[in-house]
Amino acid sequence: MDITALLIVLAKALAVVAVLMGFCSYAVLAERKVASWIQGRIGPNRTSLPVISAIPLIGPFLTRLGIFQPVADGLKFLFKEDPVPGHVHKTYYFLGPILALVPALVTVTVVPFGRYIDAEGVVSPLMLANIDVGILFLFAVSSLGVYGIILGGWSANSKYPFLGGIRASAQLISYELTMGLSILPIFLWVNAPGTEGTMSLFRVVEMQSGAWFVLWQPLSAFIFLIALFAETNRLPFDMPESETDLVGGYHTEYGGFKFGLYFVAEYGHMIIGSGVVTLLFLGGWNPLPWVTLADVAGWFGADFHIGITGAVLSVLIFLGKLCALVFLFIWVRWTVPRFRYDQVMRIGWKVMLPLSIANLIFYAVLIAYLDTR
Repeated sequence: MDITALLIVLAKALAVVAVLMGFCSYAVLAERKVASWIQGRIGPNRTSLPVISAIPLIGPFLTRLGIFQPVADGLKFLFKEDPVPGHVHKTYYFLGPILALVPALVTVTVVPFGRYIDAEGVVSPLMLANIDVGILFLFAVSSLGVYGIILGGWSANSKYPFLGGIRASAQLISYELTMGLSILPIFLWVNAPGTEGTMSLFRVVEMQSGAWFVLWQPLSAFIFLIALFAETNRLPFDMPESETDLVGGYHTEYGGFKFGLYFVAEYGHMIIGSGVVTLLFLGGWNPLPWVTLADVAGWFGADFHIGITGAVLSVLIFLGKLCALVFLFIWVRWTVPRFRYDQVMRIGWKVMLPLSIANLIFYAVLIAYLDTR
């Protein structure tokens, strides 16, 4: 690879990471605004930029919407005092937040967020790395994020963070298997006899140009979504934090920029997880079940589904579904009470795991039966 190609790849990677970090910051704003609306409050509505606020109508509206709040939050985390308690294991204490964030930034490389069709009709995915084992890479790398939580809990040398780290490891083991089993029926269908074997997420989306997988595998989608709530430590499964009994859990001893890294890591995993749900079950960039962008363009007698226009539209459709799922995460957090720790374990081992195994057996038998006809 020559230097020019390397610089192009690095520029693409930095652009995708920058967009992901921007989404994380505004997901925090969305969390605060949706929580305030649910609770009958206003939420962030003070932070402003004088140049923008002076614009008639638009400026005050953006200020009330809190659009500048992520900038203030980021600067606060960057410049506030960042104390290091004397009793912590410093090497691992600093390593924990980094190890929590890096997997979220790495997994975005195998997530296709759109597609491009050239003039010859060749379809190419918009992603950094189009590999055949994309879903395996995503599962392998994303599961490393829990080590950042475990390191943070253990290195704090304090009982509440330590209990949070233990809970995180137990929760990962309990729901990781369920999550993996829930998507096996999809790849059994995608890799049915007579088809080209692949585990590419782009191939999964292309297979949903007709019926979305959520329509004929609703139980798989439900199991995967519940497991995703547990894997991302979101309410009602936020056992590693659980402010009511663990103060702040694994990040109790953290503050300043390091706490901000943990915060961004949580939202990064939530956004990537929402994107994976969109790709696996909601048709990716296909606008509706049995309706593709090419079909919509045909209705209008145009060809806006190819070239740059088609690529932009596919990305916007994908992001629209992703944002809807992020809203679901936030909505559930502020409406559903937290489970007890024993309930989380019971649900994982006695409900979700047997359900995912039964679901896998059912679809394996169904696909084998359909193949023999």
